[in-house]
Amino acid sequence: MIRILIVEDHGMLRDALESLLNAQDDMEVVGGTDSVAKAPELCEKLNPDIVLMDIITSNNSSGIYTNGIRCTTEIRRKLPDIKIVIMTGLPDINFAEDARKAGAHSFIKKDMGIDHLLFVIRSTMKGTGIYPGPDNSPFSNKFTEREIVIIRLICKGMGRGEMAKILNISEAMIKKQITSILNKTGFDSIGKFAIFAVSQGLVTPEIH
Repeated sequence: MIRILIVEDHGMLRDALESLLNAQDDMEVVGGTDSVAKAPELCEKLNPDIVLMDIITSNNSSGIYTNGIRCTTEIRRKLPDIKIVIMTGLPDINFAEDARKAGAHSFIKKDMGIDHLLFVIRSTMKGTGIYPGPDNSPFSNKFTEREIVIIRLICKGMGRGEMAKILNISEAMIKKQITSILNKTGFDSIGKFAIFAVSQGLVTPEIH
């Protein structure tokens, strides 16, 4: 039986994954959390075989964003026998290399479907890591954690002042981050980028 811990801040998705995985004869979900910050402690407590790790989770009450890559490094250092599958719902952003360097065994995009996820879980348990092939899209450049948050806020229609307040940074820093985003994507306007990203389904504006 493959014991699985789910780290995912979208409650409905977490519940759906739990139901689907528990329906498998060879899998059991032993726990779940909405924040990667809680994952190391749960790993020590529950001793799962595999952690399905969302790339970024947020804490609704504090507004603090936590990074699955850093958490993966911590878990691999403390509990090297636990295997980690990184998940991302941001197909425009390539975290695969960072995940590999952090010690994640496999990497999956959430839009791949449950059959692919089951394949990845079983392959990972057998010792075969699964990573996506080279990404030649205009969005293969890597964004920072803060840039990802800003992209989502922009796609929600927020201005620099609102974003600065939410992130507790200056508007000048917001401007600097936006410039970096444009340099990485080749767009000359953040508005054009936001419209394109949402229209193509590359970015989900909602933050949970």
